[in-house]
Amino acid sequence: MGHVYLYYGSGGGKTTSALGLALRSVGHGRRVVVVQFMKWYSDTGEVKVAPLLQPYYEIRQFGRDGWLKIGERGSPPEEAEDLVVRERERKDEEAAEEALDYAGEVLGKEKPDLLVLDEVCLAVHAGLLRVEDVLALLEKPLENTDIVMTGRYAPRELVDRADFVNEVMLVKAPKDFINERGIQY
Repeated sequence: MGHVYLYYGSGGGKTTSALGLALRSVGHGRRVVVVQFMKWYSDTGEVKVAPLLQPYYEIRQFGRDGWLKIGERGSPPEEAEDLVVRERERKDEEAAEEALDYAGEVLGKEKPDLLVLDEVCLAVHAGLLRVEDVLALLEKPLENTDIVMTGRYAPRELVDRADFVNEVMLVKAPKDFINERGIQY
């Protein structure tokens, strides 16, 4: 039976942890599908590596240019260079819904060994998805598919549903925003 893992919190490394599990799974010949909510930037290591890891690794992004303004504590640092922070639009909700639908299709048809729902918690927090819809996806028979969820602001319902929960907490970080190729993206 598959298990549900959750990496959430204010610290960096949630997606990195999920991708570490993905790499580990691929190394054992397991099929991995990564669904990224709210992400669009394709110049990331996890997107660029996809052709090298096929047929075991697939990644799909369901986001629009720019970071959503979620609130003072929930938005990326606005002083970062070239960072666009914008208000939420209906198109953002549609993209998140499309991502969740795609994840459901993958679970129903492809039945991967590992399904990563990257930033699904933040999509719920931002009001792009309803927690009930995410829970409904998790109630599908998982058989041998493990699911990993990531993102800030995990709602209590997802924490309660997950089998394994890890809170990633920021303890210390440089004052200036660091965005290093191969580390942060």
